[in-house]
Amino acid sequence: MKTNFLTLLSLTLLLSVSSCTIDINERTGDGETISTPGTTTGVLPEGGKLSGDITKDLTVKKGNYVLEGIVKVADGATLTIEPGATFTVSTNVSSSLVVLQGGKILAIGSAAEPIVFSTTAKVAGGWGGITVYGRAPIKAVNGNATAVSEDGNALTYGGTDANSSSGILKFVRVEYAGKKIGDGTSETNTFTFYSVGDGTILENLVAYKGTDDGFEFFGGTVSARNIVSYGNFDDAFDWQDAWKGQNNSNWFAFQTVTGNFGMEIEASGNTDNTAPKISNITLIRDANTNPEVAGSTEISAIQFKKQGSGIFSNVYVSGYKNLGGKNAYAVLIQDDATNNSQVNTTPSKVVVSPLNYVNSDNLGVWGYAATNGGATFTNAATVTKVSLPTGAWATVDGVDLLAALK
Repeated sequence: MKTNFLTLLSLTLLLSVSSCTIDINERTGDGETISTPGTTTGVLPEGGKLSGDITKDLTVKKGNYVLEGIVKVADGATLTIEPGATFTVSTNVSSSLVVLQGGKILAIGSAAEPIVFSTTAKVAGGWGGITVYGRAPIKAVNGNATAVSEDGNALTYGGTDANSSSGILKFVRVEYAGKKIGDGTSETNTFTFYSVGDGTILENLVAYKGTDDGFEFFGGTVSARNIVSYGNFDDAFDWQDAWKGQNNSNWFAFQTVTGNFGMEIEASGNTDNTAPKISNITLIRDANTNPEVAGSTEISAIQFKKQGSGIFSNVYVSGYKNLGGKNAYAVLIQDDATNNSQVNTTPSKVVVSPLNYVNSDNLGVWGYAATNGGATFTNAATVTKVSLPTGAWATVDGVDLLAALK
């Protein structure tokens, strides 16, 4: 059965849009989207459907919309989303918002009028979240300058422009992402950034109850400020391919019900990498939180592996307790190679200090999955939780996602 969107939109377009056209999309019964390329431009009508390929500039104003299918912002096109725009994402087909290399997104909400992506069912794993591809450098396995994405799109990523911009994401909340892809067991992240450059602005973002990581960076140079990972099933924050953002601040994770590491950090085995820098991190694990797999060791706050590195300052960690016969630590070094090449260098490329580790087990020591490296630390009681602006951007169904920071 085919549904022709032209019939549904034509009257609205005649009344509300001048000097613009909208893609004509048809969806077949097997979920395939057929797009007429090169015609999307202007303003999406109030209550309209965002679908198919965006090949020219398109603006979405305040209002309620539907997002259906894999929506791709093409090279040379800009998707502008204004404050107060809310998208109900279709879960009947595989849906996600993907910004391709050379495409841009200008999604600029406000604390009072955020841009929200959610689903009717409000069940984790309903859709694929937001993925952005940039043109900044990466170091993949074996130092490769390119790699193929693992988000189901199987696109090559990696570039040479560290300063490239993919646009702005500001006061954006993404709910219930993490749809299974490929083999039926892997999931997408809520926010995924492939080789995104530091000309991109990421500020005041919420990843809410996805089935994989809240935020994951695959190489690139972009930084993020004021970001919240709440109730995501895998890791709150994750990166690989030698991501090296240098101006990150105010990261907050609240793990509840299901959650693995607060932060999972690797550099895809590349000894020669530039350590990312993050100031002001708060990781809180609710008392009812279990790892995805019972008995897993994935219950520590911050894990470094595969040559992962990071310089973190003003870190507040709470609630990481031993569970299922496994130990929880503020910092866990997974392998000797990382300990030798990243931790035990001068200066060290793995720094978590000052650190305030409270309401948790194994105080004062780092954990080591291989050889016990013996690093110790003294709690810095002066380190407090991060401070973030309040408002609708961090409130879901009347629940204040920042309550644990008070």
